[in-house]
Amino acid sequence: MTHADSTSPKLKRHPLRHVAVVGASGGIGQALLQHLAHEPSITTLWALSRTAPKSVPAQATHLPIDITQTSTIKTAAEQIKTHGPLDMVIVATGLLHQGPDLQPEKAIKDLEASNMAQAFAVNATGPALVGQHFLPLLSRDQRGVFACLSARVGSISDNQIGGWYAYRASKAALNMILKNFAIELRRTHKQAIVTGLQPGTVDTDLSKPFQSHVPDGKLLKPDVSAAALLETLDTLAPEDSGHLYDWQGQRFAP
Repeated sequence: MTHADSTSPKLKRHPLRHVAVVGASGGIGQALLQHLAHEPSITTLWALSRTAPKSVPAQATHLPIDITQTSTIKTAAEQIKTHGPLDMVIVATGLLHQGPDLQPEKAIKDLEASNMAQAFAVNATGPALVGQHFLPLLSRDQRGVFACLSARVGSISDNQIGGWYAYRASKAALNMILKNFAIELRRTHKQAIVTGLQPGTVDTDLSKPFQSHVPDGKLLKPDVSAAALLETLDTLAPEDSGHLYDWQGQRFAP
């Protein structure tokens, strides 16, 4: 398979058994579910989101979760814990815009404290809380993956044009949180991998207002991005933990 294919990836290096997708009702989250549902080794597939995905595969079980509400994260983790260690957790959530009052800032004058707080709650604090309750569910003696959707615009070293203050800053914060997770987890889970993923510019609700600026051929379908992300995760080893990767499997700087 190449990254241009939209067929389900064949995860032959590291067969998965128990997997959880957080943000399963989003465009990329739903695509991840569909691909994982075709993975024959998976026996337990958890779809976690505030509302059930439009299409929940027969192999998946939906659990309600709101990443801005710690109690829902804890409850979901406690339910999943009874079914054995997780091989993979993917947090496919993100907030870039929400109605006319929450839009990416073009200049300093556009900064709003409430919008900053909301962006950080969804893009940084939420995944951190998911990690707090779900990282302990990874196996201590086998390979386990904790991955969050990040963004290249959250790279401080790659920022050349400015703008998008809340989104950039919250994704940069997420990248630091993931690095911390990787360092701490290395002490107890020697084979664990923690990473942030740049899914590309994907045809989802998050990108719709900005798709007119995307060059021809650069807008990915959700299933293409999801397949590429899963293939990338399948190639990672414990020494890759703490680093960031794009949908093509290339490491990029925070």
